[in-house]
Amino acid sequence: MIAAPSLLQVLVVEDDLGDVALVESAFADHSIASDLHHVPDGEAALEFLRHVGRYRDAPRPDLILLDLNMPRVDGRQVLAEIKADEALKSIPTVVFTTSSSESDVVSSYEAQANAYVTKPLDLDDFERAVLQIRNFFGHMAVLPRRFSDEASS
Repeated sequence: MIAAPSLLQVLVVEDDLGDVALVESAFADHSIASDLHHVPDGEAALEFLRHVGRYRDAPRPDLILLDLNMPRVDGRQVLAEIKADEALKSIPTVVFTTSSSESDVVSSYEAQANAYVTKPLDLDDFERAVLQIRNFFGHMAVLPRRFSDEASS
């Protein structure tokens, strides 16, 4: 049996601080111990994931919540970089964005997103969406980091 890590490490890649606060609120329920890390754009996300500069000691996320429309490096580019990188591609990456564009949905799945969730406009629905993501990845899914941690032990 695989032991679950003590904390679900979540990287939130989001430039809207209001959305970050809503995600933090939804993860605050202690039924799933989690540690949220926030970066404001795709450039910082790639630095975090590659342990560059101020993120040299960043943990490997168990889950990435990725907005698409951000300054500097957008979520589409980040997703492509994650899924092209042997060391990162196994990290579940959920596109969590306001876009409901068919082309964004299709291109995200073609780029190997693990899920695509359109952010609801209603605050209660937004929280429910985040809770469902959290519950699935925190309770139901067996995450790949648990295997890679064993292999490196």
